[in-house]
Amino acid sequence: MKITVDFEECLKDSPRFRATIEEVEGDVCELESKLDKLVKLCIGMIDAGKAYNAANKQFVNGIRELAQQSTKDEVIESSLTKFAESLQEMINYHTILFDQAQRSIKTQLQTFVKDDLRKFKEAKKQFDKVTEDKEAALIKNAQAPRNKQHEVEEATNILTATRKCFRHIVLDYVLQINVLQSKRRSEILKSMLSFMYAHLTFFHQGYDLFSELQPLMKQLGGQLDQLVVDAAKEKRDMELRHSTIQQKDFSNDDSKLEYNVDADNGIAMEGYLFKRASNAFKTWNRRWFSIQNNQLVYQKKFKDNPTVVVEDLRLCTVKHCEDIERRFCFEVVSPTKSCMMQADSEKLRQAWIKAVQNSIATAFRDKGDDSGKLDRKSSTSTGSLDSSGEPKERSLKGESALQKVLAIPGNACCCDCGQPDPRWASINLGITLCIQCSGIHRSLGVHFSKVRSLTLDTWEPELLKLMCELGNGVINQIYEARREELGARKPQPGDPRQEVEAYIKAKYVHRRFVRRPSDEELQNKVVTLSKQEKRLSSSSTEHLPPRPPPPTPKLRPGSNVSGQSGHGLEARRDSLFCPDELDSLFSYFDTSSKLRSIKSADSGIQNSADGSREMLATTPSSNNATESPPMPATLPPPSPYKEVVFYEPKEYSSGLQLYWASCARSLPDMAEALAHGAEVNWVNTEDDKRTPLIMAVHGGSLVTCEFLLQNAANVNQQDAQGRGPLHHATMLGHTGQVCLFLKRGANQNAVDIDEKTPLTIAVEAANADIVTLLRLAKMNEEMREAEGPYSQSGQYNTNSPTEMQYRKCMQEFISLQLDETE
Repeated sequence: MKITVDFEECLKDSPRFRATIEEVEGDVCELESKLDKLVKLCIGMIDAGKAYNAANKQFVNGIRELAQQSTKDEVIESSLTKFAESLQEMINYHTILFDQAQRSIKTQLQTFVKDDLRKFKEAKKQFDKVTEDKEAALIKNAQAPRNKQHEVEEATNILTATRKCFRHIVLDYVLQINVLQSKRRSEILKSMLSFMYAHLTFFHQGYDLFSELQPLMKQLGGQLDQLVVDAAKEKRDMELRHSTIQQKDFSNDDSKLEYNVDADNGIAMEGYLFKRASNAFKTWNRRWFSIQNNQLVYQKKFKDNPTVVVEDLRLCTVKHCEDIERRFCFEVVSPTKSCMMQADSEKLRQAWIKAVQNSIATAFRDKGDDSGKLDRKSSTSTGSLDSSGEPKERSLKGESALQKVLAIPGNACCCDCGQPDPRWASINLGITLCIQCSGIHRSLGVHFSKVRSLTLDTWEPELLKLMCELGNGVINQIYEARREELGARKPQPGDPRQEVEAYIKAKYVHRRFVRRPSDEELQNKVVTLSKQEKRLSSSSTEHLPPRPPPPTPKLRPGSNVSGQSGHGLEARRDSLFCPDELDSLFSYFDTSSKLRSIKSADSGIQNSADGSREMLATTPSSNNATESPPMPATLPPPSPYKEVVFYEPKEYSSGLQLYWASCARSLPDMAEALAHGAEVNWVNTEDDKRTPLIMAVHGGSLVTCEFLLQNAANVNQQDAQGRGPLHHATMLGHTGQVCLFLKRGANQNAVDIDEKTPLTIAVEAANADIVTLLRLAKMNEEMREAEGPYSQSGQYNTNSPTEMQYRKCMQEFISLQLDETE
């Protein structure tokens, strides 16, 4: 420790000591003023910070109120709520920072000034006093006369006592000075370092907070760009509509009322009318009337429940009323009561009278048609494709999907935390989740987990089947195999989100609990799956859809179809479409001048523009399914398919396990291979560069293909022969898989090394269903170009009638194969 003032020097009381003391005293005085100023500035900063926090809290409350007001906009509400929570956390961090500033700067430095500097001042007072006493004693001793011995002795004694006292006090004073000079450094550095660490903690907490918020902000940023484009488009549309409407003639508002029995909202006509009350005063009130569901109703406010005037329009009549003072009145009379109403003009009165009369006629016609409707439910394709019939509902939503998925063992609780009654699912993992875990899964990204609601979303049959094939029990056996061995604690319901999120990331992202198989175990697994595929191939006849009997094509064992047996044609018709349905279907798409019509005959269909449907003329219809089907004039060439044979690979890997598990239709083994790091688009270079998705086509399972597609399999990846999954599904006659691949964006124009497209292969094989589907897909693409329903963003309008009809057709075939082959 550095000594500011020397103790030996202070006893001499030399000029050097006095100069040092004077310098120290001036420094301490200046230090006191600087510290007082710093404390006052700190107090001002803390007060300003508290005012800032108070204003910031009001701002955050304003954000929350805005979020509550935006409950109808889920994106705005959730985003603002999340932002408000984050800003509130920052306010809390600011509060902690200001509290730390008060403790480290204000309190600590004030204590140093009040205690240590006060002791220094008291010691200085004693030193000054004893210095004066010493000076007086020295003067008195010097002035004592030589001849007065008693005065000399007295002066000598006083000087001795004063010097002794001076030595004690000056030593204490020097000690106080040295201690103060040493302590000032530690106190100042201690307080400032504490304050800076408080800032470090503050900014670290803010960084961590906004790091968690950054993915949401990036997502909203992407959505914002699209919202800006949409807003600009809507603005232009509104301006155009405003200009168009402004140019209309509004001198007569009566023209705005029209009767429309086919209105989307079921309201045939609506508008304001005066209604005479049934009370004694016969008052007239203006009400909003409408004709809907064969009833005449009115309401005062939009939120009010409509009041029914006439429950069944078939039981009432309408007539003019000219015997009252008011103009433009008419009366609707039912067996139990009558209602007097008044329009605003004669034209409006006539419009309402005509609307009521038309509604009466429509009600009688609809009632009469109910008994005369033809039952078309016997034809599967009619139910799904004919726009005039009732569509067969294949997709499940709400409680139906929920009940089916939760019935799987282990699915009644959340896969990750055990929360009962989950309402969410990960469709690529095949597990059920609670709402908290679903949010964490969604934050992982779709390459790890694709989250869907079990109650709010619509579930396609293939997705529902996939969920039922896996489940929480199967997946946890894979992803939590080593959890107990590693001593990892599984989260419980109610645990903090941070703990649950850390566990889920360790489980699915880092896969820390997955048990890696040994080389021997992997080899046994692959060999077992290959043997299982052989067993499936030997019995695949009953799993594949029937096809017309080919001459003698050399197909692989798994491609044998029921059309080769005598009883196959008796089980069901060869084509899912009968001629009259094809006529309706193709005429539906024939709305563009670019497309030439395709007509169906009694037992066949004429050629299209490119002649690719000429082979359909040889396929039987459902009307003569029991007769012998006519054979094509020329036999199709033998299939180039070769049998899938297991061979001893050079190296066993998780990709090879996925390869054979896909062919063996074993979804648990496929999920295990993916958990072990298998590449979903793994290429078997020793087997024509085939992929797991192509082997899933060989296995004949549509759900296996769906599982691979949900896990980012490439639907257009080709083998060494240039054939993609769509080529293989066409060659095998797997209609449902063809639909699935078309639905997932497969390129039907891709050619193999023989320059053959899937449509060419289907025509050569005389497979009517697949040819029909491929032609529908091709015509749907042509319709997109012809109708031009593209938005400025370049995305196709999936709600157009053509697209909806096409997708309905695709989904029906997928559902049929699920019903018949899985």
